[in-house]
Amino acid sequence: MQYVLNMKKYLIVSVLIFVISCTTKSGVDKEIEKISIDLEFVRFDKIFGEAKIEDIPDLKKQYPSFFPEQYHDSIWIQKMRDTLQQQLYEEVIKKYATEDKFENDLVVLFQHIEYYFPQITTPLVVTSTSDVDYRNKIILSDSLLIIGLDSYLGRDHFFYEGIPKYLSQNMKESQIISDVASVYAQNLVPKPRNRTFLSHIIYYGKRLYLKDLWMTNILDSEKIGYTKEELLWAKDNEVEIWRNFVENEFLYSTNPKLSSRFINPAPFSKFYLEIDNDSPGMIGRFIGWEIVRAYMEHNSVSLQEMLTQNAEEIFNKSKYKPKK
Repeated sequence: MQYVLNMKKYLIVSVLIFVISCTTKSGVDKEIEKISIDLEFVRFDKIFGEAKIEDIPDLKKQYPSFFPEQYHDSIWIQKMRDTLQQQLYEEVIKKYATEDKFENDLVVLFQHIEYYFPQITTPLVVTSTSDVDYRNKIILSDSLLIIGLDSYLGRDHFFYEGIPKYLSQNMKESQIISDVASVYAQNLVPKPRNRTFLSHIIYYGKRLYLKDLWMTNILDSEKIGYTKEELLWAKDNEVEIWRNFVENEFLYSTNPKLSSRFINPAPFSKFYLEIDNDSPGMIGRFIGWEIVRAYMEHNSVSLQEMLTQNAEEIFNKSKYKPKK
């Protein structure tokens, strides 16, 4: 009963926050809205899916990045004739006949990124299919952003049978923007300076904090890739999670196994306690996120200073205290 009440409370608060954020705009919001974004799309998934064998020479000239020189034309001919590839194309077009579903959200995201990082230029956005390469759904290379639409057909799509649920639950349309933001954040946040657990969770905390700035109308659960229930569990158990980390002296440990237990994507976190099956994976990222948020709340520092600040300094000055 308590869990149900907490869930209702969480949903009500989330809706209120969303409504308030939509009706009151700060000076920063207004400045961001003024930024002009000229977004150009190339629907390579459509182009290749509708092409004929005799079109291959022209395609190679127009899109050399998608046709590595070491591969003979027979590879592309076989792919065009492959019935599974044809079905993959049909499913993508069924879901994404146009890019309207996510184009506006991408524009808003790039406005926010450019506001905080003016040196970053808007990329050419190319949509493609990738044989459901769900580990590389988004690829960013210089000024080119590739989105593998076949990895966003919906978490229950039949193509995803056999993929672990904790991964397929984020293979949906609403996760595209969050995944694009993740790739940009990864490029902007310096890698950890040492191998401590604290350094790694704060590294991911910095990346998630950038998503706070860039995705102001997106729920926290979508930023980190949790369900609403998983995020609620993390918030409700934050005190116990933190106590476990401190009592087991994990913070300054360099044990590499801690990453697989608490940081890497997984069906659940591994405290080796009864709570494991109820917990979401990546709980260390959640704690790192809360520490970085607390640091930015209690210190007058620029975004760039925070990004380059070492983990121990951020932790010591964060005044982080888990919410009961």
